Amino acid sequence: VQLVESGGGLVQPEGSLRLSCAASGFTFSTFAMGWFRQAPGKDRELVSIISSAGYTYYEDSVKDRFTISRDNAKSTLYLQMNTLKSEDTAVYYCAASIRGILSTRLDDFRSWGQGTRVTVSS
Repeated sequence: VQLVESGGGLVQPEGSLRLSCAASGFTFSTFAMGWFRQAPGKDRELVSIISSAGYTYYEDSVKDRFTISRDNAKSTLYLQMNTLKSEDTAVYYCAASIRGILSTRLDDFRSWGQGTRVTVSS
């Protein structure tokens, strides 16, 4: 299993970024996928999940600002981030679940990318 994130960078508050996660080595369409983030000095936290059927979950602080999506034909996961805030600054990781259903159990996510850094600052 290989997960490679891209799209991070420096953006001003209220700006937008789209993260991508290219997956390989497994049947991407079968499994739920998630985005997590880790801010400096904090624990890794769940941001959003999308099931194999396309159902989605968002952590409260990103609802109505972030959109998770997947392109099964391209084995790629996306995270569109709008109206970014300084508190969104973190390293963002994509992860593959061992299940297809929507589950927020951290233990279900066994494969992880290397992360892409997002910095929101003026």
